[in-house]
Amino acid sequence: MNAVELIIKKRNGKTLTPSEIQWMVRSYTCGDIPDYQMSALLMAIYFQGLDRDETVALTLAMVNSGKTLNLSSIKNIKVDKHSTGGVGDKVSLILAPLVASAGVTVPMMAGRGLGHTGGTLDKLESIPGFQIKLKEADIFRQLQKIGCAIVGQTEQVAPADRQLYALIDVTGTVPSIPLICSSILSKKKAEGTDALVLDVKIGQGAFLPDNKATYSLARNLVDLGNALGLKTEALLTGMDQPLGNTIGNWLETREAIEALQGQGPADLMEVTLALGSLMVVLSQKADDYHDAFKILQEMIDSGNAWQRFVEMVEMQGGDISVINHPDAYPKSACRKEVKAGRSGVIFQMNARSLGLAAMTLGAGRARKTDMVDPKAGIRLLKKVGDSVSAGEPLAVLYTDRAPIVGEVANQVTRAIDIHETPLQRSPLIQTHISDRGESVFHSPD
Repeated sequence: MNAVELIIKKRNGKTLTPSEIQWMVRSYTCGDIPDYQMSALLMAIYFQGLDRDETVALTLAMVNSGKTLNLSSIKNIKVDKHSTGGVGDKVSLILAPLVASAGVTVPMMAGRGLGHTGGTLDKLESIPGFQIKLKEADIFRQLQKIGCAIVGQTEQVAPADRQLYALIDVTGTVPSIPLICSSILSKKKAEGTDALVLDVKIGQGAFLPDNKATYSLARNLVDLGNALGLKTEALLTGMDQPLGNTIGNWLETREAIEALQGQGPADLMEVTLALGSLMVVLSQKADDYHDAFKILQEMIDSGNAWQRFVEMVEMQGGDISVINHPDAYPKSACRKEVKAGRSGVIFQMNARSLGLAAMTLGAGRARKTDMVDPKAGIRLLKKVGDSVSAGEPLAVLYTDRAPIVGEVANQVTRAIDIHETPLQRSPLIQTHISDRGESVFHSPD
């Protein structure tokens, strides 16, 4: 085969065969095809797209580029969850131990934050000693013992995805839905899961701020997941304001701890329990979402979910004294309140702007090589729909970067709109997508 011919073929809108796609991926991964030729193919895919068969072929080629985890000897149905990324989204930290405490096996391969969105691994690494790189045998042993593990992608699992993602990131092809789907699902297929629940964020703070593109992404992810043999369902959940009350790695980890102890904010728990209910049903541990919801609520009320989190942290090398006594965690050098300039009602909180503000404080990365400060971030004291008085605190900023805190405070002020009348809000959980089609998801209560 010839790389130039395949680039031209896709550039002209023709369909690539599975063998052609496999050859390109294999040749690029082993270094026979240079970056500039693969970049040309990615741009051709961006403009011409991939059909379902091509996307399946690309995903499988990425899966087969490395090692896959064999979890078949664990008899339970293995269920994972993936979020497309949001601001204040600490759901995975709660969800993995919560669902595992209900008897579900949850192997979760998570990622880091970039730009305005946070990363699950960064949050967990705010716990001193927590290890996100585990050997396959250790992952297997942990899943057998406590039912959950949250780890990073290893160099052996889907290496083509890691190489292609780095190239996609610098070639302006990130918004390609087939490329997004292949990247997400190649890792999930390679980690040995049987079923997958997707939290696809929609709104101005989402990965794709265009709602039409977000719906397309969710439908394509569900379709591709099922085509790969993963029982896949998705919820579209709102990201017009941050989820929960905190943005930043330790702040969000502490909020996850509070949620597992039954003290989580209402919006965070609504999303967590909805996703968890889908996972429990897919694992066949409950017949319907209402029963699954009751099981999960009981796991929180009984303390079983919290205990499972403690066990996970301990097995992955984390210092459990920190999570048992969060008040003892090191404090940021600078703490600043952001106050309301007028009285009224919180009309809007721009999630993307607030995420970028937290990044500037040190909580996130502008580039993959940037270091993060686990202490840095924002605690929101008000959310959309809350009444405020002039001079009342809206948020608290935490950072060791004192010279920039005034500038960030102004950024946060601009991100929070206060009007005389409240905004009519959309439901937090908007659509449920499965192989049976789309429907409104009514959270059990």
